[in-house]
Amino acid sequence: MSISLSSLILLPVWISMAQIQQGGPDEKEKTTALKDLLSRIDLDELMKKDEPPLDFPDTLEGFEYAFNEKGQLRHIKTGEPFVFNYREDLHRWNQKRYEALGEIITKYVYELLEKDCNLKKISIPVDATESEPKSFIFMSEDALTNPQKLMVLIHGSGVVRAGQWARRLIINEDLDSGTQIPFIKRAMDEGYGVIVLNPNENYIEVEKPKIHVPSSSDSSDEPAEKRERKDKVSKETKKRRDFYEKYRNPQREKEMMQLYIRENGSPEEHAVYVWDHFIAQSAAENVFFVAHSYGGLAFVELMIQREADVKSKVTAVALTDSVHNVWHQEAGKTIREWMRENCCNWVSSSEPLDTSVESMLPDCPRVSAG
Repeated sequence: MSISLSSLILLPVWISMAQIQQGGPDEKEKTTALKDLLSRIDLDELMKKDEPPLDFPDTLEGFEYAFNEKGQLRHIKTGEPFVFNYREDLHRWNQKRYEALGEIITKYVYELLEKDCNLKKISIPVDATESEPKSFIFMSEDALTNPQKLMVLIHGSGVVRAGQWARRLIINEDLDSGTQIPFIKRAMDEGYGVIVLNPNENYIEVEKPKIHVPSSSDSSDEPAEKRERKDKVSKETKKRRDFYEKYRNPQREKEMMQLYIRENGSPEEHAVYVWDHFIAQSAAENVFFVAHSYGGLAFVELMIQREADVKSKVTAVALTDSVHNVWHQEAGKTIREWMRENCCNWVSSSEPLDTSVESMLPDCPRVSAG
């Protein structure tokens, strides 16, 4: 007979057993009974924690979802929107499933940028070796040669990648709400070159190498009996450590390490890098930025580091719910004055579109996004 985790709460049992062991001889019978109970617990069942395998599909079809003609994510069979709580009382598993779907969405948006928007995927750093970590941006064919105007798009922080504003909106609303595609298509229709930044692609993940630690007996001159005792203690310690690790990480997820991308290790670094190697080299007489949330902070940092160059090329900046702060970022007076004349921050507000919204900061005007 084995007892499943769902039918037994172990902690009170262990506490009770410890209390009984502190009692007198009359408690021996209860101790024996508790030991018998614990001996019948199936530890493998315990370690599973009743969680299904974290093994998810790698395609939308595998998830049985697809985008319909309105750009809405719908279940192929039921036509229903995405359901987060696919399995009751398994939040971790549901979150992992959501993240797996999000990775597929990211690749799907990349495909749309190339196929529907006719953008080119450009690898960075531009001089990267074959073996080093790389990122990429997207550009229109005329991004560097258009003599008139260039549009640069920067998204916010988090899990979003190039071409996205908000993954949650893509999944729960539609592609037009959550991606930059409507901005890109309109800009191209109106004669702009386009560059799409990818400021959150700062590193690649690789599996951590396993480090072998030789046992003390490998090079010890101790007597055999003493060495055997130490080896026994070492094995018991390892057994307890493995027990804890399996409880903490029941499905043996791989331990990963991050390898940062040269000169693109943060959104701020990325913005400066793309400016130096692409935007500053463009032929456009007028450069325009659209920057959302943390993208606004990245733009202000770009101004601080390349003030004269930015002022000479950038005509206007549309910020949306920007989280920049000219005091914390130590933007100088000349930058603040330029931002008042050339930037506008559309913020979440219940006021009608373009209604002025008060700001505590002396930088750019804030108006309602409606």
